[in-house]
Amino acid sequence: MSTPTNRRGFLKKSSGAAIAVAAGAAMSLEHRLAASELATKSVQEETKNTVNHSVCKWCYNGISLEDLCAEGKKFGLQSVELLEPADLEVLKKHDLTCALITFPTAKAADEKKVGGIPNSWNRVEYHDLLVEIFTKQIKDAHNVGCKNVICFSGNRGGMDDEQGMKNCAEGLKKMMPLCEKLGMTLTMELLNSKVNHKDYMCDHTNWGVELCKLIGSDQFKLLYDIYHMQIMEGDVIATIKANHQYISHYHTGGVPGRAEIDETQELNYPAIIKAILETGYKGYVGQEFIPKREDKIASLKQGVTICTV
Repeated sequence: MSTPTNRRGFLKKSSGAAIAVAAGAAMSLEHRLAASELATKSVQEETKNTVNHSVCKWCYNGISLEDLCAEGKKFGLQSVELLEPADLEVLKKHDLTCALITFPTAKAADEKKVGGIPNSWNRVEYHDLLVEIFTKQIKDAHNVGCKNVICFSGNRGGMDDEQGMKNCAEGLKKMMPLCEKLGMTLTMELLNSKVNHKDYMCDHTNWGVELCKLIGSDQFKLLYDIYHMQIMEGDVIATIKANHQYISHYHTGGVPGRAEIDETQELNYPAIIKAILETGYKGYVGQEFIPKREDKIASLKQGVTICTV
């Protein structure tokens, strides 16, 4: 039988052991919680390994470029696009870039403005002038550290699509040696001809992809505008997955109406962005919706958040 002293010693030891066990358990729990938090953070960071965020300046004409850069930088904007090379001075002050330089234009002998959406590469009579103005734009873009210049097919104007494709390829092939030398990409935008750009030729993904194949250079690719292609053909995710190797840039926009890309429209942008990321895309997605709300910057922030998946 134990003496009182022994019992006290035993109880003291038992109490100490219990405290040690409890402390060890607490420490173990703390470590487990810390490890869990670290794992969660790692998963979150992995999930947030999203596209690079850009915005088209023309959608925010009431806001200065300086203010758009300053505000956009606060919520993760990395680029403001469809600008001239000279605009990079403003962007660089905010540590931003221009993911897609705008197109050059000039007046042709017939007094038509060429280089923009209606009159462009599908017209052989404009090729010499187009080569001249795009050569300068590409060099200027390269000199300020940009890699991508937008271009257009032009409208049909009675021309059949096959002939237009051949004409575009003939002209654009002349630009490829310069693009390949400088590491620049000429990117033709897919636009809808149903609502916004009547008679535009490059209005279906298949046509654009066949043009890419005909040109045969990695320095010519497509701008897959999600808004425009939803209107023309739908099937957005499957089309992106099947043709991603021919796409160098993406644009957003709410359908219908080209407004905010939230629950007010029919497209599921988080699912679309996830599909884009699954193709291995490392480039930019440009927000190109026209905000309907009074607080345009808040709409832009929402768009960037929606596309951060």
